[in-house]
Amino acid sequence: MSSSLTFAYYPGCSGLGTSLEYDTSTRAICAALGVELVDIPDWSCCGSTPAHTVDHTLSSALSARNIAQAEELDVQGIITPCPSCLTNLKTASHRMEDEAFKEKVNKLLEKPVENKLPIMSVLQLLHEQVGVEKVAEKVVKPLEGLRLAPYYGCIMNRPPEVMNFDDCENPIAMDELMAALGADVAPFPLKVECCGASFGVARKDIVAKLSGKLLDAAEDVEAHAFVTACPLCQMNLDLRQSQVNSLTGSKHDMPVFYYTQLIGKALGLDAKSLQMDKLCVPPSKAFRKMEEAQQANAS
Repeated sequence: MSSSLTFAYYPGCSGLGTSLEYDTSTRAICAALGVELVDIPDWSCCGSTPAHTVDHTLSSALSARNIAQAEELDVQGIITPCPSCLTNLKTASHRMEDEAFKEKVNKLLEKPVENKLPIMSVLQLLHEQVGVEKVAEKVVKPLEGLRLAPYYGCIMNRPPEVMNFDDCENPIAMDELMAALGADVAPFPLKVECCGASFGVARKDIVAKLSGKLLDAAEDVEAHAFVTACPLCQMNLDLRQSQVNSLTGSKHDMPVFYYTQLIGKALGLDAKSLQMDKLCVPPSKAFRKMEEAQQANAS
């Protein structure tokens, strides 16, 4: 681990709204692990899911504006917790390696972008630069007995030539971080399958089918809970779990944590920063099973 880690932080729009608990827990664990986050000043939406379907140059310019803002800071790179934001930022940066494309993008910006800063997810930062060992050293409340299904979603590591992190078919970064907390990590076979993404608005039937398949698989491996790194995945599996049950006739009742919340819990951080009360499926069921397992092991 570097003795000094300072990164420009891009929270993304959902981080200040629907996934506020992801943002607050991310900030809390980074502070606890010695990572300084500098918010990108006057950041703006990266274009989210739809922008790239309209115009690649404009979509890249939306992300490039934020990159240019970050370039004025004294930082080692840019990080974001959200895979969708990450995809847009990294795709824009990748495309701007072509100088002709970068020139077209810069014509749309008030402030030209140099495109020199590395961009990564918070998950990649924790795994590769903070390090699993450092996280393990900070654990004060091990999660022994908590069996987790690690779910990465379909874009955190794809396409591999752009994302350049972990294995695009069988990523293990979150698995290793959860194991460092003392959790029991289930061999979850669908860790990069799609949950239905933004079709949760337009086609609930599609999300029910895809997310239902994930929930079924997590129960098959006897997981107590999901752990994920994506706001949209978390929403489909947690908020829409009752919709899945209604449309498929299932009876799922599985908590869906952000990995940052579980790191924070193991590090002994305060409840306010982790905001587990924002989860739709109460986490108490999973923690009760964890405590029961701990008691059984102690006897």
